Amino acid sequence: MELIVSSIESIANSAIDVLPIVIFLFAFQRLVIGGPMPNRKQIAVGFLFVVVGLGLFLVGLEKTLFPLGRLMAQQLTDPEFLRDVVGQGTSALVWHDYYWVYLFALAIVFSTTLAEPALIAVSMKANIVSGGAIGVWGLRVAVAIGAGVGVSLGCFRIITGLPLHYFIGAAYLVVIVQTALAPKMIVPLAYDSGGVTTSTVTVPIVTALGLGLAEAIPGRSQLLDGFGLVAFAALFPIISVLAYGQLAVLKNRVSKSGPDGRDPEQENDHAL
Repeated sequence: MELIVSSIESIANSAIDVLPIVIFLFAFQRLVIGGPMPNRKQIAVGFLFVVVGLGLFLVGLEKTLFPLGRLMAQQLTDPEFLRDVVGQGTSALVWHDYYWVYLFALAIVFSTTLAEPALIAVSMKANIVSGGAIGVWGLRVAVAIGAGVGVSLGCFRIITGLPLHYFIGAAYLVVIVQTALAPKMIVPLAYDSGGVTTSTVTVPIVTALGLGLAEAIPGRSQLLDGFGLVAFAALFPIISVLAYGQLAVLKNRVSKSGPDGRDPEQENDHAL
């Protein structure tokens, strides 16, 4: 009964959140463009699906994904578990003794990123617009690897307590260098890849993992250390997609080079 009540409340709150969007769109159509909104019944049904789906999704986050992320972080950092793994007292633990945390973060974020609906849609559009030069699975895997590695590195930051800006600053320096060297056709897509990664599936898991890890590690603050993993999940796919483009160009040059090792066509943007 409590679940039903919370679901109804969440759907009602979602309707209130979506209502300004509906009012603005219909008012803009009437006052600026002129005339009634076309396909009003279809749009109304669509908004209904959005409201119900968003409300139930938020309930699912609160009841399942957030507790699951905290639970996994607490179990992987539990003193008894760590004693069994490293064979020593927890007082002598160092950052590399938490390797199961890094592996779990890499695996779960890689999986959730592959399942991101926004990433799937962008990959398909990029494949169509590029005439097949950008592979759907190639782009999805590249983004997923970047997100997984980034969140693992973020977990390392939480465990060690190192400042966040060190990691973000160093990563952006890498992005700047890669941007100058990567094929031009992949650069805008790489920058957008970070945005589509941090969407409906990945963000709840990453946020719950960060908060749970900060809560489980002694001396860490949930506010100061628990947040920030989403920044890693958004930034490192840019690096991985730019690297994907650079590797594709290198492979293309090697395949097209003649017996003397020269690339007669000097092409930069092929078969990503």
